[in-house]
Amino acid sequence: MDIRVVHHRSRAAGSVATVIDVTSRGPHPWVRCSPFYPHGGIPVPLSPGAVGTSVEAIWQALKVFDTAGVDRDLLTATRMTGLKRTVRRFGPVRGHRAGLDGTDLLDYETARRRIYLPAYRFVLDRHLGAELTQLRALATAGPVALLDYTTNGDVSDLTKPLSHAALIRLHVLNEWPPG
Repeated sequence: MDIRVVHHRSRAAGSVATVIDVTSRGPHPWVRCSPFYPHGGIPVPLSPGAVGTSVEAIWQALKVFDTAGVDRDLLTATRMTGLKRTVRRFGPVRGHRAGLDGTDLLDYETARRRIYLPAYRFVLDRHLGAELTQLRALATAGPVALLDYTTNGDVSDLTKPLSHAALIRLHVLNEWPPG
């Protein structure tokens, strides 16, 4: 299977047989692959019994800043916009809380591994079965380009945001978990 992760503005995607926009602005059903999509019922990692509506809501809710801690209200947000909590508003990021009631702060890479990856994996396994089946069929028939705003599939590369399209690719190719 030939599945490529391509920046959403790249012209290179045009040379591929099938182009799929998996961003929050993609068409239905592919928009459901976005970490911003409010599937609901996603377990909050390191927080037994707690759930969030989207992967991004969970990620942002557990982010801790100099002037703001965990934001539990984000866990119920059903919108796909306005979820990001920024340095401009709250000051420097100190880390991600190890669970809603945790006391430890996780560094960025550890947070990716212990919060983001498990939450997104849950979505892949429990909410995106039809989309992943369709993607496998398309990739078996010919090359596929997954469009995302970033193309970084290396969890350890902290210089760039992690690409959920790259995570989809790894999952479909049975190469999960990522490095």
